[in-house]
Amino acid sequence: MDTKISVVINTFNEAENIARALKSVEWADEVVVCDMSSSDKTAEIAKKMGAKVVLHKAQKYVELARNFNISQASHNWVLILDPDEEVPEGLVKRLKEVIAMEEISYVEIPRKNIIFGKWMKNAMWWPDYNIRLFKKGAVVWSEEIHRPPKTEGKSFQIEEIENLAIIHHHYESISQFILRMDRYTTAQADDLTIKGYKFNWTDLVQKPLQEFLSRYFASRGFEDGLHGLALSFLQAFSFLIMYLKVWEKEKFESKDLPYKEVVIEGKKAGKEISYWFKYANLSKNKFYSVLQRLKNKLS
Repeated sequence: MDTKISVVINTFNEAENIARALKSVEWADEVVVCDMSSSDKTAEIAKKMGAKVVLHKAQKYVELARNFNISQASHNWVLILDPDEEVPEGLVKRLKEVIAMEEISYVEIPRKNIIFGKWMKNAMWWPDYNIRLFKKGAVVWSEEIHRPPKTEGKSFQIEEIENLAIIHHHYESISQFILRMDRYTTAQADDLTIKGYKFNWTDLVQKPLQEFLSRYFASRGFEDGLHGLALSFLQAFSFLIMYLKVWEKEKFESKDLPYKEVVIEGKKAGKEISYWFKYANLSKNKFYSVLQRLKNKLS
């Protein structure tokens, strides 16, 4: 049984991160770096560290080149890694145990997201399972941004334990978040338009609100303190930008918007916020007073 593993990494201007990622997979039987026309020394660093480097034209986002990189792998098992990630020793041992199970075709692995210097344990950031290890041919990536791949065969889910999770050095600054958000929301707005979505102004209120409430309240983002509050707002803001970009694609079509309708949407939003304040048990949270003032304004 072939249990050799090829690690594949797609890169674009990742000179600051790639060495850390490659060092964490020195145990692998092969490492393939697919560089998408970097202007820095990413490819040079990867070659010096022993990786097989293949080239691909620049893309708007990684999914458009993911399947190509997988096709360059030589071995039966493929592990997907991003350049801002690393594989801890405990996970390496567990993965080798899993691939010894002949019936397994692909493996879901948790990710430890470190954002603004903090491991995010709530607000949908943990355990953040992703399909990352698989037999060649069992998984095919969609070319849509941030979509799960198509799979065949039996899956296995790694335990939800910190030392068995891929370490993801995610957003390090607000500027980095905003730059990526601009790129991601453009692709997402394109996808919505292609699928026939037509801009509806109520989505500017409802969708960001739902995103915030689901992260901060339903997924207990408040337990991550200021990080949880800030990231819940930032994720909600990305939804606002995405739907505004759809409006932009429709040439900023002017539509009548009676103030009365805006008030109705505002009252609906206030009721949803009030519901979560009533049932989320926030009384001991230090940001309760801030959100209480927000609630009062919207009620």
